[in-house]
Order: sequence, then C-alpha cells, then structure tokens
Amino acid sequence: MDQQSSLTDNPLLVLEGLPRFDRIEPQHIQPAVKALLEQSKADLKKIEEEAQPSWKGLLRPLEELDYPWERSWGSVGHLLGVKNTPEIREAYESVLPDIVAFSLSARQSKPIYETLVALRDSENWNTLNDAQKRIIEKRILSAELAGIGLSGEQLTRFNDIATELSSLSTKFANNVLDATKAFTLIITSADDVAGFPDSLKQLAAQSYNSWDEKAPEVEATPEEGPWRISLDFPCFGPFMQHCRNRVLREKVYRAFITRASEGEIDNTPLIPQILKLRKEKAQLLGYANFAEVSLAEKMAPSIDAVLEMEERLRTASFDNGQQDLKELQDFAVAQGETVPIIQWDFAFWSERLREQRFSYTDEELRPYFSLEKVLDGLFQLVHRIFGITVTQVTDDIPVWNKDVRYFNIADESGETIAGFYLDPYARPADKRGGAWMDDCLGRKIVNGKVQLPVAHLVCNSTPPVGTKPSLMTFREVETLFHEFGHGLQHMLTTINEADAAGINGVEWDAVELASQFMENWCYHKPTLLGMAKHFETGETLPDELFEKIKAARNFQAGTQMLRQIQFGVVDLKLHSEFNPDGSESVFDVQREISQSTSVLPMLPEDRFLCSFQHIFAGGYAAGYFSYKWAEVLSADAFSAFEDAGLDDEKAVEKTGRRFRDTILAMGGSRHPMDLFKEFRGREPSPEPLLRHTGLL
Repeated sequence: MDQQSSLTDNPLLVLEGLPRFDRIEPQHIQPAVKALLEQSKADLKKIEEEAQPSWKGLLRPLEELDYPWERSWGSVGHLLGVKNTPEIREAYESVLPDIVAFSLSARQSKPIYETLVALRDSENWNTLNDAQKRIIEKRILSAELAGIGLSGEQLTRFNDIATELSSLSTKFANNVLDATKAFTLIITSADDVAGFPDSLKQLAAQSYNSWDEKAPEVEATPEEGPWRISLDFPCFGPFMQHCRNRVLREKVYRAFITRASEGEIDNTPLIPQILKLRKEKAQLLGYANFAEVSLAEKMAPSIDAVLEMEERLRTASFDNGQQDLKELQDFAVAQGETVPIIQWDFAFWSERLREQRFSYTDEELRPYFSLEKVLDGLFQLVHRIFGITVTQVTDDIPVWNKDVRYFNIADESGETIAGFYLDPYARPADKRGGAWMDDCLGRKIVNGKVQLPVAHLVCNSTPPVGTKPSLMTFREVETLFHEFGHGLQHMLTTINEADAAGINGVEWDAVELASQFMENWCYHKPTLLGMAKHFETGETLPDELFEKIKAARNFQAGTQMLRQIQFGVVDLKLHSEFNPDGSESVFDVQREISQSTSVLPMLPEDRFLCSFQHIFAGGYAAGYFSYKWAEVLSADAFSAFEDAGLDDEKAVEKTGRRFRDTILAMGGSRHPMDLFKEFRGREPSPEPLLRHTGLL
C-alpha cells in the first residue's frame, strides 16, 4: 500500500465526528504522527513569518495548529491509559521525543513570543475579552517557562533536559506498572480467606483465572479458590482491610511499599536524576528551585503560603491522629491482639473498629450501589442543581472496549452542549489503576462552528460478576462523583477560546475544586437515598445506615489529613530544599517529615516514593498540595449551599446556577480567586473543611 493511501485510511487523521477508537491500531501511530509533524512544522513556519499582533493574526492560527493533535495524539495518549499493550507503548515511545521537540520549538518560538508581547503592549489589548487576555498572558509565561529567554548552550541544555525528563517519567510509570503486575500471591487455603468479603473472593478468583502463569487444569472459583492477590488497588485495599493472616498482610504490604525499588525496574536511581534535572531547569529559567517554577502557574501565591496552609491543617489534625492510633491500639488489645499495631495492621484493625463502631461493612453497602442506580442519582442531581439533562446514546459510537458507553448533555432548552464516554470497570491487564477525567475534544471554534466538548470519564470499579451487576463500594461512588465534577467543568464551559475553555487555563491547584465539590453530595441524605436502592429488592438504604456512613466520613479524619499533608510537604520540600547531589536521600526527607505528619514511624525499608507517580510521572510535581488547596475551596463552595439551605429547592437551584455560571462556565478565562470571590462573595476559608471533617 502506498504512503498516501495508507494516510487517507489512517483513523488518527480523521478530523470530524468522534475519534475512531474502534479502528485505531498501533501501526497507525508512527505514520500519523510523522505526517502531522511535517504539516505542523510547515504551518508553524508560516505563522512565524506572517504573525500580526492581533487575535486573528496570531492566536487563531495557533489554535488551528493544535486542532489535529487533539484528535490524534490525544487519542493515542488515551489508549495508552485504557488499552495499554506492548505494541501501543512501543509506538508511543518511538514518536514521543519528536513530539516533545516540536512542542518545545513552538513554545520557544521567538517570533511568536515577540508578537505576543507586542500584542500585550499594544492598543489592541483593550479590544480583547478576559479569556483572550488571560490566554496571551499565560502563553507569554508558558514561553518564558519553556526557555524562550535562553539562547546558545543554555537553550540546547534546556531542551536536552526536557527530552530526558519526558523519557525518565515514562520509564518511571512503566516500572510501576510492571512492578505492580510482577507481584502475585496465590492463596490455596480456605483458612487464609476467612473474613474476606465475597467481592474480594470473586475478584481474586477472577484474577487467578486471567493470570498467565496459572495451572491450565485449574479453574478458580470464589468459594474454593485458588485466589490470586495482586497489588492493584481494588485488590490490595480490601485485602489489607480483611486478611486475618498477619504474615500474609505483612508480605503484601511490604511488596506494595517497595514496588519498583529493585532489580531491572528500580525507580530509586531515577528519582534523584529527575529532581536534579528539574532543579537545573529551574535555575536556567532564573528561579531558585523547581517549586517556584511550579507555583508560577498556580493559584497559590508562594511556597510559604502553601506551607502555612499545610501547617494550619496539620496542627488541627495531629492530636486527632495520635488519638486515632491510641483508640485502635486499645481496641486491638481488647480483641485479644498481643503485639503493637504496625503498618500492615492499621487498615485491618481500622476496618474492624469501623465495623464495630458503625456496624456496617463496605460489603453490606455494595448491593445498594449498583452502577446504574448511582448514575441515575448523579444525573438527577446535576439536573436539579445545574439544569442539565444527561442521556445515554444508543447509536453506534466507536469505543475501545465493549463496556464503554457514551452520553450526551443537554441544557434547559434541550440543545446538546457536550458529551462524554464512561469507561467504568477495572481491567488490570491493560488499563492503568485509579480514576481520571481527560478531555477528548475541547470547546472551540472549528471552521466557523463551535466544536462541543467531549470528556473521557475513566474509573476502575468492580465489574459485573456472573448475573450480578457492577456493585460499587461507597468509595467508588464518591470517586465517580469526583471525576464527574471534573467532567462538568470541561463540558459546561461557555468559553469558545480553546486555551481557556473547560479546565484549560485553570490553575492546577484550583482544578480539583469542581471535582471535590461534587463528592460532598454523597453525604447529602436526599441525594444519596435517591440512588441507594438494593439491586435485588429495590428497597432504599435504611436511614440508620445512612447516619452511620455520615458518621464514618470523619472516622480517622486526623490520620487521613496527616497522610495527605505528608505527601504534599514531602513533594514541596524535595522540589525546593532537597539537594539531589547531597548525602541525604529522598527517603531521609520523607522520614523526617513523617515524624510530624504520621502516627506510626516510617519503616526503614519504605520505598513508597518509588511508586509515587503523581509527582515523578504525572503533572503534580511540586503541586501535590493542590489536592488540599482545592479541598479548602470545594468545602467552602459547598458551604454556600449549606448557607442557602440544602432543603430549600429554590435556594439550591439559585446557588447551583451561580456555581455553574462562574466556576464551571468561565473555566480558565478568569483567575480562580476572582471567580471564587464572585461565587462566594469573599476569599476562601479553611473553616468549612475543618468543620466538615470534624477537626475544628
């Protein structure tokens, strides 16, 4: 087949409709990227030659330059997360350096930068709207952070660092994936699964049956085993909570905290390399450290401001955390435990204490949370507060897996304004763990028409087993609401400039506001009881169970808060004060910070940082604090609904529309502090978060 016909046939180069996920194969990636790079380099050259200091003369052509990449490279990145095969991985990695190089050359274009600055300083500036001004200011900053001010050897070095960091973070993530996959514990004795909930037995039997190295003549059953325990969180979490065999708990826990820390897939040497390169990059840009670079594009004003917030939350939580451990120890002793509680006992005894104190288990709740009912409840809620209607599309939509569904969102007038894919279930063999929202298509003007935003909502919930539907844990319900919050900000945007539409251009530490805000509704009685229906009998979750869920929300709130603060502070210190060439190791930094942020002393062999993908392979470097920063914002935003009166339908609707019109609709077109103040009438306060978590 000649080159031309293979390109016209390439699904990654289709520029209308939804991406052709059913047709994309690994062999499409290289030719598509090669063709796009050729075209884009020519287009970029033309933009540079013809750049005019006006929106139409510069920003519009730049937006058009990005458009085919959203559809092609965006789809490839998505498939890497949800359908990861060695072939896709290899094709992705083979073109990544060229893409990184091109994207840097665009951000480092002197003619573009100079025209942006000229536009900012010209009379045209006052003819632009808020979104356009923010986009230009952010592009100027982004160019400065991409090394636009550098030349000669410094610029060459800066670009080498970018390429090296990109490949190190990909290697880091692959090592974690491979290390997670490499561990297996096979349980054959029924005694060792005594106390396991049914869902864990089913998952472990299913996991054994899909395991490559299983004995071919053995077919595992949930009742008889064998049961395979892996380090994937849907398996690891419940195992640590329910396994009565302390020796097995220790084995699995140690494997979990030492993932990717030895042998061929050891991330230990990669961490100082990454930190050293980031520090060098920061200094080339004229910043003291990488944390300053990170904060240049965030809502938080300074390192000190972040540490001050973390410290305020830490002091409010520390005594509660100590109390949590004491209560747990006393409880374990009363149950006949003779040894002091250590890391691999914490989740087990916490779950026993939680069961006794609130006398319900995750498993008792599962039958009330079938995915279908939860989706119904979620869609009713957003209809009530934001006036939108969600409906599943049954036509033929191209998907990457048979379990994926597609939905439309319509506004009050019935007009479709957005869409989203939902990929709900765990597939440990080829889908990464966790849950996320990603943009598939962003809102923008294409050929004179508005392209409607489309989101990817990806979860790792328990799949249907046998004739049972997908039954969710309460945590999985919260996670779905969380990701849907991100989706709402992407989908309900009214901004037509791509770089400020949806979550684009929203400061990273404000991006979790909408998602964490949505989680609060899981504790709102009418909302929760409206969707918590038993999948067999249809009966509603009993009132007393709801009250227990609400009380359990703040169970060990001090310990939970301290854990997040530890991650945030470790991340910030590694990127601001740590010397990668010094005698101290990253694990020493974690150990020192854990003394004031952890209720148990850190184990000497703890290598958690080797699997901390958020900061070494994701976008949270020197930004992990963003979760807590945004949690302060989201708790305060929800408290606006409490102030208005949660049972007052009219007041909720009015407040909901205000939230939609500011935080959700305006996206990155205005500074998040300005939008927050417009919604709330004042600056954010940590008080609602401490009140909601019972730590005031």
